[in-house]
Amino acid sequence: MSPVEIAILLVWSFSVSLAGGMVGLVLGNLRLPVVVWLGSSAAAAAGANVAISGLAALTATIVHIRNGRLDPKLFLWMAPSSFAGAVAGGLLAGVLPERMLLGAISLIVLYGAVEVWRYRRPKDSDSGDQPDRSRLLTEAVLIGFGVGLLGGFVGLILGSLRLPAMLKYMCMSPARAVGTNSAVGVVVGAGGLIGHLPSGVDWDILLIGAATAIPGAAFGARLTGRLPETTLVRVMAAVLLISGLTMAGQAII
Repeated sequence: MSPVEIAILLVWSFSVSLAGGMVGLVLGNLRLPVVVWLGSSAAAAAGANVAISGLAALTATIVHIRNGRLDPKLFLWMAPSSFAGAVAGGLLAGVLPERMLLGAISLIVLYGAVEVWRYRRPKDSDSGDQPDRSRLLTEAVLIGFGVGLLGGFVGLILGSLRLPAMLKYMCMSPARAVGTNSAVGVVVGAGGLIGHLPSGVDWDILLIGAATAIPGAAFGARLTGRLPETTLVRVMAAVLLISGLTMAGQAII
C-alpha cells in the first residue's frame, strides 16, 4: 500500500470505530468498502475486516464491562452459537452470492433502525407482559447463530442485526444492550477470522486498521455513559440507518 492508502485506512478505521463504540456497533460494513479496495482479494479483505471489527469490539467491551453495561447470562448463551455461526460463515465465503445477501441484510438493518427509533423503556406496570426468560435465552442462541453465520460470510460482525433484537425481544436497556452486543461481537470476530484462514487474510490491512480502530472504539465506548438514554437510542437509530443504506449501496454497486 502507498502512504496515502495507509493514511486513508488509518483515519477511516478510527472514525468508524469511534462512532461504533458509542452505540455498541463496530460498523464493519462502513469500513468494508475501503478494506476491499485495498485488499488482495474480496475474501482476504473480508477476513481482515472481521478481525479488525473483533479487536475494536473487544476494546469497547472492556470499557462497557467496567461500567456495568453487560448482561453476563445473555452473553454466555449467545456467544457459543455466534462463534459457531461465524466460523461456518467464514468457511462459506466466496461460495454463495454476496450481493443478494448484502441486499437482504440491508433491508433487515433498515427495519432495525425503525424499531430502535420506536423504542420506549417498558413501564413497571408492564412487567407482567415480559416474555419467559427461558424462551428469551433460546431465541438468543438462534439469533446468535444466524447473525454469526451471515456476518462470518460477508466479513462483518453485524451487531446492527443483534442490537434491535436485544431491545425489542430481550427486554434489555439500551446501555446494557450496547455492552452485551459489543461482547458478542468479539466472539463473532474471532470465529469469522478462523473461518477465513483457509482462503487467506490480508494481515497488513489487519494490523494497520486495528492500530486506529482500537483507540477509536475505546473513545467511543466512553461516550456511551455520558449520553441520556433518549439521545443514545436516537444515535443508535441514525447509525443503523446509515449502516443499512451503505449495505444497500454495496449490494447495488
